[in-house]
This record gives sequence, C-alpha cells and structure tokens, in this order.
Amino acid sequence: MPSLPRTHEPPPTLRHLSTPRSAALAGIAFAVLFGTTLTLIRIEMPVGLEDSTRWLKSEHSSITMATMLMPFAGISFLWFIGVVRDGFGRYEDRFFSSVFLGSGLLFLAMMFVSTALTAGLVASNTDVTDPAAHAEVVEFGKNVLVSVSQTYALRMAAVFMISLATIWLKTRLMPRWLAVLSYLLALALLIVSEMSKWVELVFPAWVLVVSGLILARSGLIEQLRTHRD
Repeated sequence: MPSLPRTHEPPPTLRHLSTPRSAALAGIAFAVLFGTTLTLIRIEMPVGLEDSTRWLKSEHSSITMATMLMPFAGISFLWFIGVVRDGFGRYEDRFFSSVFLGSGLLFLAMMFVSTALTAGLVASNTDVTDPAAHAEVVEFGKNVLVSVSQTYALRMAAVFMISLATIWLKTRLMPRWLAVLSYLLALALLIVSEMSKWVELVFPAWVLVVSGLILARSGLIEQLRTHRD
C-alpha cells in the first residue's frame, strides 16, 4: 500500500505582544481601590489604647471590606507597573528600571503585610478572655501596621516616584512638569510620611494623574493612527 504524501503545515505566525489600551485603566483602578482601602482602615483609627478594641468592633464591616479590596488594588498596581515600563520601550535604563521595579514590588508587599495584619486584628477581636491583654495586643498590632505602611511602604513609594521621574526627565517620555511634581511629592513622602495618616493618599493621587495622562496620550496616538490609515 503506497504511503500518503506528507503535508507540511506552515509554521505559526509569531505576533508582537502589544499592551492593550485598556491596561492604562489599571492605574486609575489602583488609585480608587487603594485610596478607598486606606480611608476605610485609617479614617476612624484611634490613637489611644482604650479605644482600640472598640474601634475594631464599631468599624468591623468597613475594615473587612478594606481587606477584601486590597488584593485587587495590588493586582491593578502590577498592571500599572507593566504599563509604565512598556512605555519606556528602547529607552529603558537597566539601573533606574531595577530601582523602579524593586521599589514598586517592595511597596506592594509591605502594604499587603499591613492589610493582612489588620485582618488578623479583626479576626482576633472575638471570644476575648482577657480584655486588658487583648487591648495591648491590638495596640501593638496597630503600631506595627502604621509603621509598616507609613514608615517603610511610603518611603518605597517615594523611591518608586523618584526613579520614574528621573527616567522621564532623561528620556522626555513624559512632560517635564510631571517629573518635577513627582520629585516634590516624593520628597514630601520621605520627610513628612509619619506626621499625618492622610499623607498616604498622596501616592494614589499621583498614580491617578499619571494614569490619566497615559490614557489621554494613548487615545491621541490612536486617533493619529486612524487619520493616517
């Protein structure tokens, strides 16, 4: 029986993977989700020892909602990092890109730790046998939460902003005013991050501005391509 001739299938066509325009919305999603998370956790957080357990009871639903939103804020932030890095293109510098990526991941990891600690405090606020000892544990956890988020995470966010501003200033990929604004806000985070709990909202507000500008630019580029075609 004669053998059938072999058919040579053409190799699959490789396509360049491009960043979707909708990915620029990730930064806006992060700014909204992260800002909401910070507000729900910190807006009613007491300073003294006596009101700590009462705060966990009265704000139980708000804090629980914040801990549920934080993972989605983190996912959005990872997408935001990818969108910003994609914008570097062939102008990407290894040194500043490493600092930019490392500081962003450290910031996100520490905010996850801070939010997980908050969830642990809420979970431990049931079936308390020794209220006095429990109040001290809650106060300790609350101080660690504030230290991780304000002292360490925010300073990593400042490094993230400084590295990006330096890249933008050297490559002119973004407006000069945005780079200067990023330097000023990052300096504020480095110096006054522990003076007010509302300073944490500076970073999501900055991400919101950057994402809006990236989205507007991508829309303008899309219109120019349409007119050319």
